[in-house]
Amino acid sequence: MNKAPKYWKKAKKYLSRKDPIMKKLIKKYKDNNLTTRKDVFFSLCKSIIGQQISVAAANSVFLKFEKACKGKINPNTVSNLKATSLRKCGLSRQKIKGILELAIKFKKKEFDPNLILNMTDEEAIIYLSSLRQIGRWSAEMILLFTYNRSDIWPIQDIGLLRAISNNYKKKYFPPKIFVLKLKKIFSPYCSVATWYLWRSIDDDTIQY
Repeated sequence: MNKAPKYWKKAKKYLSRKDPIMKKLIKKYKDNNLTTRKDVFFSLCKSIIGQQISVAAANSVFLKFEKACKGKINPNTVSNLKATSLRKCGLSRQKIKGILELAIKFKKKEFDPNLILNMTDEEAIIYLSSLRQIGRWSAEMILLFTYNRSDIWPIQDIGLLRAISNNYKKKYFPPKIFVLKLKKIFSPYCSVATWYLWRSIDDDTIQY
């Protein structure tokens, strides 16, 4: 893990000026910030594991997965794991297929994460989504956490929608028109706003 993205301080000032709710959240969680690992393969594995389960459940499964990999989560190690070993970690059949295929694509260099550096957010989402088990939500998580893109607003994320409902006194699910309105307010720092909204509902900060 490393320090906050370069834009973090500027983003906090910008968001605090733009929105009173965001100002309160930034003040409340002033000692915390997004961190990243800068390991695309590791983050993709973690993203697949975390799909459609709680942060706590995902962390539990991931610890078992990390143990199965003997602490070395890389394409070589993962590609040598048996499906039965991954199943014991708590992974579904589809997640097992996704992780094993991911490892093979990285080993054979059929997927180049460095290409993403020169892509727009939308281009990168399409490229990442070409991988099995990586849809728009997972691609957005990778862009936000691993590539530290500043303007990701994952409107399919249940946690984000719940946080918007809680903080802005909206019913759950919040109206899409309101969610898109917030995106306009927070841009070009939607990633930072997303992180603080997540933080407001979960003490376990998300990391990939």
